Amino acid sequence: MAVKYTKSYLDKLENLFASSAFILRYEKGNFKSGYCILKDNKVVIVNKYYTLEGKINTLIDIVKEIGFTPKDFIDKKNQDFLSELQQTSLAL
Repeated sequence: MAVKYTKSYLDKLENLFASSAFILRYEKGNFKSGYCILKDNKVVIVNKYYTLEGKINTLIDIVKEIGFTPKDFIDKKNQDFLSELQQTSLAL
């Protein structure tokens, strides 16, 4: 699946986090990787000054790092989206 750098694609990624146990926040900070994952508190913080493309790429990286599985979600749309997302690889 090709990554689409649109607001609706970002919304899908944000909905994935909203349906999970993790809280997604956009805040300023000087994170070396552009994001911070607080696994004990289940909070993900992304640099709010990132461009749309940067936010999407970062959220995809975080989803893969956290290791979400389709079984983690009740909603079929989120399960399908995550399955497609797991088949996506980012080329820099």
